Formats: sequence, structure tokens, C-alpha cells
Amino acid sequence: MLLKVLGTAAGGGVPQWNCACRECAGARTHPRRRRRHAALAVEAAEGRWYLVNATPDIGDQIEDCPELHPGPGRRRTPVAGVVLTDAELDHTLGIARLREAERLEVVATAAVRGALQGRRQLDSLLAPYTELTWRDLPTKGRAQPLATGSAIHISAVPLTAKRPRYAAADPAGTDDPCDWVTALRLTDRATGRTAVYAPALGAWPQALEEAVAEADCVLLDGTFWDDDEPRRANFSTRGATAMGHLPIDGPKGTARRLASLPARRLYTHLNNTNPLIDPAAPQHKALARLGIEVAADGMEIVL
Repeated sequence: MLLKVLGTAAGGGVPQWNCACRECAGARTHPRRRRRHAALAVEAAEGRWYLVNATPDIGDQIEDCPELHPGPGRRRTPVAGVVLTDAELDHTLGIARLREAERLEVVATAAVRGALQGRRQLDSLLAPYTELTWRDLPTKGRAQPLATGSAIHISAVPLTAKRPRYAAADPAGTDDPCDWVTALRLTDRATGRTAVYAPALGAWPQALEEAVAEADCVLLDGTFWDDDEPRRANFSTRGATAMGHLPIDGPKGTARRLASLPARRLYTHLNNTNPLIDPAAPQHKALARLGIEVAADGMEIVL
């Protein structure tokens, strides 16, 4: 299994366009600290790739990844489709950016598809440009090939019922409210190797516990270092957990859960206020002592 890390930032990216905090200012001064919105590319078969989430940075992310470049035909692209872990704007706005495609497959849970087709009317918006085809993202332990004949199988682990703000008043549209935010489980049937990708994590259900225990690689929500970070940065009166993101550090932090896992463990989806944006921050050493890494834009993971 081959994974390409296309981005590792939370909403707004790093630097965020309207933010002059220490971390954003540092990223402007030191371009290597810049991070694009969190996303992955997964090779389903030779020359056939799926993007996990479609971010506002999708055009630049494709250009930064040679495996995703078009060719040899003039309009031939290796990008076959998009798999969505939720319906947030940061993970879906890039679908419109792909409107030059002849057709585009989108894989999503019923709740996510309902939000995009209903409130945002994505099909109607893009119909004059391209054809969207939809495929259900299987949950509850079921799995399906990422593409026809692919050894890579996918399934979703339901996490929470947190809806994007634009869909807060929408009908449920699904039997499982936790289908709004999911982790993606990727299994290579040829090698038996498994990866779990959870860029938004507001709860730690038993199904996730089981998925990460069996995984060879885990890429997890690292939006906030601790629960008080949003309040300390003065952009919210709520803590990290109340905003739908379990913090890294603290008595209920995810680092404690990851520390005992045998898998390769990496944090992604870093907010611009997270001290981990600074490569010299002492928090990196704290994670390294636990054997945990911070994912970097452009990183390649081979399983």
C-alpha cells in the first residue's frame, strides 16, 4: 500500500490568511513550516489514485505530487475519485475544483452525501461542468475494494454525529448519526497491512480502539495540543473536545492511547495555534519519547 500525505493542516491551513499568531508569522518567515489542508492520496492500482478528502488546496496538492500529474494522454489523469471522511468545507470544497474532469467518483457515507447533495446541491452546481457519481462508503466492519480489482479495501469507522455548520438543521438522513464523521480504514489484501486515517476525532469509540489496535499505521487528528488551546488562543470559548477534536496531551489526550500501540503513529490536521507547527517546540521531544511522529506534507508511507 502506498500513501502520499498531501497536507497536514486543520481549517485555514498554515499560515491562515487572516491570522498573525506566532505560528502563522513563523510560517510566513520560514516557508518550510507551511502546511496545506489535511488530505491523503492512496494508490488503488498502478496509475490509479484516490484522494482522501478534497481540500481548498487540491490544485496545488496535485501539482506537488508527481504521481498525480496528468499524462501521457493530454487529458488523462491518474486521479480516479475522492473518498470523504466527513462533510466539512475544508474536506469537500476541492470537489468543485476538480470540475474539469470528465467524470468524478465520490465515496461517502449516507449522511455526508445527503449534506452535499441537499444543503449544498453539489450535483446541481457541477452538472454543467462534470458528472459526479456516488458510491457508498461502507461502515460497521464491512469493506469494499477501493477500485474494481484493487487489493486496497476501504471501510469507515463511525466516530461522531458532529455536523458541519451549514447542515446543522438538516434531517438526519441516515440510520447511524455517527456516520457524519468517520475514520477511514485501508487494508491491503495482498500484504495484510492496514492503515487508519482519522483527521477529525471528537470521540474514541470501541470500534476505533479495535481498528487502531490492528493497524500497521495510524494517522490521527492532532488539531490541538491540549484542551485549553482554543480558549488560550482567544478564538473560542470552548475547549478542544467541545469543538470536536480530542487533544493530544492531557489525562484524556490521544497521545496516552497511542503510546501503547505497535503501529507507526503520526499526528496530522494541526491547527495554526498548535505549538507543533514550530519544529523547535519541546512538544516534539515529548512525542518522540513515546515513539509518535508528526506527519509532514509530501511524506510517503509504504505499507
